[in-house]
Amino acid sequence: MRVLLIGGTGQLGEALQRALQAVPALTLTVLTRQELNLTQLGQVRSAIERIKPEIIINAAAYTAVDRAEAERDLAMTINGKAPGVVAAAARDCDARLIHISTDYVFAGDKGSPYLETDPTHPLNAYGESKRAGEQAILAAEADAVIVRTAWVYGAGGKGNFVKTMLRLGAERPEVRVVADQIGTPTWTGDLARAITTIACGMDTPIPAGIYHYTNSGVASWYDFAIAIFEEAAALGMPLRLQRVVPITTSEYPTPARRPAYSVLAWGKITPYLGGPAPHWRQGLRTMLGELQNLR
Repeated sequence: MRVLLIGGTGQLGEALQRALQAVPALTLTVLTRQELNLTQLGQVRSAIERIKPEIIINAAAYTAVDRAEAERDLAMTINGKAPGVVAAAARDCDARLIHISTDYVFAGDKGSPYLETDPTHPLNAYGESKRAGEQAILAAEADAVIVRTAWVYGAGGKGNFVKTMLRLGAERPEVRVVADQIGTPTWTGDLARAITTIACGMDTPIPAGIYHYTNSGVASWYDFAIAIFEEAAALGMPLRLQRVVPITTSEYPTPARRPAYSVLAWGKITPYLGGPAPHWRQGLRTMLGELQNLR
């Protein structure tokens, strides 16, 4: 089985490489940002035509949510236009595409977990670009599985909320964290295993379409921060922190608006994966152990 992974150096890409390399009889080709420039759309199609994969996993994205407000065109090219080119190339070479999307396609005003069929209404440029990518894939009529996920973090990659909290907790006695945005932290290890199962671990392939996958459970950013510091302290990680102060979104203004509630309902995908994902705190504990070993 020939698998092409686009975006192999990000935090999810690194986890996907590990998960895919454990699959027997699989030939994996990884294209990094340096090897495949997603702003060069002709280059994207040429690369896929040259490799002739059976499965394409697109884990590449423009993920700088706040910077996207000033770089809308760049975010739209990478997140909105390039996925359509990938999908058309996948269709033309009879490959299945697995594409990663986000909870930020929703407005966050529903008050209960979002279903795959709920209307999208992104609040920021990043969410708009990711929704455009979904629409471009669907318009290409490819054999594509779109996996929306949320609040992703891992030991790999350059930075994420967990790493930021650990850095601040080691530097400061007090950290202020938003408490009125609700979602589900999702560890890249669990997400990568789910994507690998979807890609090549099922006797009967999952039907094409949009699916939601996150870890189980719900948290605010404040809840998540408290858990990070509790688990880090239990592992003996260095912390100066004495207080975590809950604040409102209005007390921490950012260029991009965030949804207040972006929990995703994952019941549609659960039967194909044999059950719900582990609780987010379990994933956090495992990730912090990985990070400590890397250090």
